[in-house]
Amino acid sequence: MNKDWQLFKVYLMAGTFTFSGGMAMLPVIERELCQKRQLLPRDELYEYTTLSQTFPGVIALTNACFVGEKVNGKSGMLAAGLGAILPAFVLMLAATIGYQHVPQSGVFLSIMSAIRAASAAFLFSAAYGLARYNLKDPLSLAIAVGCLLATLFNLLSAPTLIILAGVIGLISARPRKEQS
Repeated sequence: MNKDWQLFKVYLMAGTFTFSGGMAMLPVIERELCQKRQLLPRDELYEYTTLSQTFPGVIALTNACFVGEKVNGKSGMLAAGLGAILPAFVLMLAATIGYQHVPQSGVFLSIMSAIRAASAAFLFSAAYGLARYNLKDPLSLAIAVGCLLATLFNLLSAPTLIILAGVIGLISARPRKEQS
């Protein structure tokens, strides 16, 4: 099957059936692209997912563009990107049009509550996968814990934490360069 079509289908499926944004899509994308179709090594997917977190914009689209370009060049980037944004566009259009007509209590409220619980599980799964890939040394673990605490206690903004982590990485890399 054409790689562009495979990329489109994987990101379309992930975008349609996972809620909570780009990170929640990661387990589905990993299973489909890395394990089932073997279009991309798992380490590369996690590398692109990590990069997607640091760039501004929609995480799912950024990830789709990185992965699509790696798998099949510019056409792969476009196919994966379209697959990633199409479900959100269609669902948000329908939700915007129908929002006033949907009851905000009862069965609908219960359904949405259950979907939020499932979304939390997807996010935890994605976070665990990224942590296993990225936290391989004590410094990385310390940075992650520090950023988590700063976020939980609302001490610093995400851009500030990203810049600080980059500075720490730069400083920690200096001694290794000089020793070489």
